[in-house]
Amino acid sequence: MAQRIRGQEVEVLLVVDGVPKTNMTNIKNFEVTLETEIMSEGYLGEPTERKDSIFKGVSGRMDMHFDNQEVLRVYQAIVDKARRRTPGTKFNIKATLNFPNGQRPRVVIPDVEFGQLPLNFGARGDYGSATLDFAASDLSIIY
Repeated sequence: MAQRIRGQEVEVLLVVDGVPKTNMTNIKNFEVTLETEIMSEGYLGEPTERKDSIFKGVSGRMDMHFDNQEVLRVYQAIVDKARRRTPGTKFNIKATLNFPNGQRPRVVIPDVEFGQLPLNFGARGDYGSATLDFAASDLSIIY
């Protein structure tokens, strides 16, 4: 019986200007969506519509707890890039999937852009959390 992969076998790294942020490891969840769109067109003399698709990029989000100021530094770098204060800043995301059978594909999402950047302190007893909503033009999978 094949063993399925679980979250404990997935490593996610945010890379800023080629430097992995290895102290941002309290990632609670990670989601990536490959966005495609179905196109449909009908033509005279044909009984059904023809189908096609178009790739529209990648989007996703990750939620994390934080126990140091690195999340705030990353947030500041994202804002500085968006304000054009630091031209050339580049964010990449790399996820390594460590399957029980020994396979280790890596999903690399280059040149990521970010949306809203919430920080959340839900209650006195809750851990502080941060969310990164992101989008990119492409991704590559290294087998």
